[in-house]
Amino acid sequence: MRRRAGVGAIHKQKLEQERYRDKGCELQEREFEEMTKQLEAFRAHLEEFATRHRNEIKKNPKFRRQFQEMCAAIGVDPLASNKGFWSVLNIGDFYYELGVQIVEVCLATSDKNGGLIGLEELRQKLLKSRGRQAQAVTSDDILCAAKKLDVFGNGFKIIQVGKGNYMVQSVPGELSMDQTTVLTLASQKGFVFAGQLISSLKWSEERAKKALDGVLIEGLAWLDNQGEEDLYWFPSFFGKCIDS
Repeated sequence: MRRRAGVGAIHKQKLEQERYRDKGCELQEREFEEMTKQLEAFRAHLEEFATRHRNEIKKNPKFRRQFQEMCAAIGVDPLASNKGFWSVLNIGDFYYELGVQIVEVCLATSDKNGGLIGLEELRQKLLKSRGRQAQAVTSDDILCAAKKLDVFGNGFKIIQVGKGNYMVQSVPGELSMDQTTVLTLASQKGFVFAGQLISSLKWSEERAKKALDGVLIEGLAWLDNQGEEDLYWFPSFFGKCIDS
């Protein structure tokens, strides 16, 4: 017959479990303290690096991107730090100025593209408006500045269209998943039609019509009904399609 564990054995087992638990908590605290020390050391080195390469960060787009990646890796956002050390770099001023210029370009073109502009087209217009003497601006700079425009609410947002392609939306409203899919397809030639959505995406006629009516109502597309099938042209892709 099997003997049951005595009270003393059970008590001993509980004590051992508590010791293991306490030891685990102690190790976790040590690891956390060590990680905190390492993080502070990284921050100090990052500040030293930023001071030493201040001009390169402000003038060299590639260098600026690498600096942003280093900041993001340790949770530092120099754009959100208006006081203290990071304000000395004036990096935030560059992006705030760029953000204002993004708003100006988006508002100036919204009557033509419905408030949706491709990232590269936006960059070209910014370069033209900023002039030759201004600092170089990359697509990464525009994305970084545009993401800070969320203070305006849902009027400004970044939309990914396909792999590695981005657009800036400057009018209030939420695009459905189907409408975003339509944009991705339209980015290839600048237009789509219902039959294309039905054949390539395996959508029903009702689903295709709903998505197309949606982008039309939002002002993102122009309707061309002079051919055998209605074509939905997207002015935000005109420049890209012409160049390609």
